[in-house]
Amino acid sequence: MMRPNFAPRAASALAIFVRESRLTVIALAILLCGMPGCGGRSRDVTGKWHTSEDANAIVWEFSENGSVLIGNTRGRYSFGDNNRIKIETPFATSVYQMEFWGDRMILREVNGSRFEFTRIK
Repeated sequence: MMRPNFAPRAASALAIFVRESRLTVIALAILLCGMPGCGGRSRDVTGKWHTSEDANAIVWEFSENGSVLIGNTRGRYSFGDNNRIKIETPFATSVYQMEFWGDRMILREVNGSRFEFTRIK
């Protein structure tokens, strides 16, 4: 009596599984790293910024832990949807739309006023 040889089919199924698994892992890695919560905006804003070339301009310093120092005023910041940032200080809470171009950052308020910053290196 002859027994069927399942080895070729099993090897073929295993090869397809491995190939699909690799594609799934690659797709998940790309998806997860592209998510907004991966720290991209936090890294973009982290650091010291000033509003003009004036040496006496107020420096805004954003830390990775969500704290911000504006001159001598301490506060907190958090991110919302659509590239928004909320900055809370003891004196006010403001929400801005953020834009980045290299070492330049623009914060726009809903009423249209805007602040242009340059990163301090």
